[in-house]
Amino acid sequence: QVQVVESGGGSVQAGGSLRLSCEASGRTFSMYAFAWFRQASGKEREFVARIMWSGSDTVYADSVKGRFTISIENAKNTMYLQMNSVKPEDTAVYYCAVGALPSDYERFYNYWGQGTRVTVSS
Repeated sequence: QVQVVESGGGSVQAGGSLRLSCEASGRTFSMYAFAWFRQASGKEREFVARIMWSGSDTVYADSVKGRFTISIENAKNTMYLQMNSVKPEDTAVYYCAVGALPSDYERFYNYWGQGTRVTVSS
């Protein structure tokens, strides 16, 4: 059974940093795509960033480009999202997703975590 578990959320002041983690288990994930999505209160879930299991093909939403960095540690089956220079508009529940095809669209991801909340205060 595949499990995807996020951690690392919390409260941070604007301009600060936070690192989210996503650990996946239950199958072999080589050739899979890993992604972060987020959902702010009252808004639809949106794409943040994605990466292939190999560590290649990183893609970012324009809203986080230059501030967030996605990475993956194969030995630990863990993906990370380093969030720097955070802004109040980064406040959201952040979800980890795993799927067979790399995409910015959530319908292509089969496995999802429960989400971790990030709150950025001004």
